[in-house]
Amino acid sequence: MNHDPYIVQPGSNISLTKDYNPAYKCEFHQKSEAATKLKAGILQLAKYQDILYAQNTYALLIIFQAMDAAGKDSTIKHVMSGVNPQGCQVFSFKSPSDEELDHDYLWRSMKSLPERGRIGIFNRSYYEELLIVRVHPEILKKQQLPNFPKGDQIWKQRFEEINNFEKYLVNNGVIVLKFFLNVSKAVQKRRFLERIEAPEKNWKFSVNDVRERGFWDDYMNAYEQVFNHTSTELAPWYIIPADRKWFTRLVVADIICKKLQELDLQYPQMSQEYKQQLSVAKKTLEAEN
Repeated sequence: MNHDPYIVQPGSNISLTKDYNPAYKCEFHQKSEAATKLKAGILQLAKYQDILYAQNTYALLIIFQAMDAAGKDSTIKHVMSGVNPQGCQVFSFKSPSDEELDHDYLWRSMKSLPERGRIGIFNRSYYEELLIVRVHPEILKKQQLPNFPKGDQIWKQRFEEINNFEKYLVNNGVIVLKFFLNVSKAVQKRRFLERIEAPEKNWKFSVNDVRERGFWDDYMNAYEQVFNHTSTELAPWYIIPADRKWFTRLVVADIICKKLQELDLQYPQMSQEYKQQLSVAKKTLEAEN
């Protein structure tokens, strides 16, 4: 699968409405076609994750950002369904706690980073500091910041800080993959109504979701600013069509597999001395009655 339609080229100036179609589904005409390919991708991802865990050199950080009801939870659930739970960690970032507000805004993300050999998933992330905080600037007042730059300068400063942070991570073996699940406003409305009408889905809905929907245009502008300033060569953004969940999952799985494949992962090579020890152990076991 060609990933060029989804990647935000570093230094570009994209428009979500003009450049990306939330309903795009590539060459797939039927859901069943994508399901077959996704199944193969999940098996491949499980294989790569096993080698990643054994090699213990790289870590993979996967960031999901999206508007409500875009399918972040279900994408994580389906794409990661085949991986070993020991090698995968998922963190969902809600409103900062009092303890977290007593630290810098990257602190809670830093302490949740995946260890070498593991895959870490951020369901929302430090990018909320450039999204919800930008749409609702009154949140800045709760962050107990010293005199900070006024106007747009605060966001320019954070773009730079986050780019430097991700460069630091990649330089130290933490590969960063960033996905924005691009759902349309019409499909979000449909999914909200489904959550309200189906009793078993009521728990997924918050009345605040409708309030935030009222800021849709502000969020789209904030997201575009994020993509235009933080999609870098080392950590680019991928904008994934999210109106069809089956296609969203397929593309995300394919991109993750491709990234792991690029790392040229290898199982650890055993020394000759260790191989001799294995031979002795094998003979000992075979000699048992």
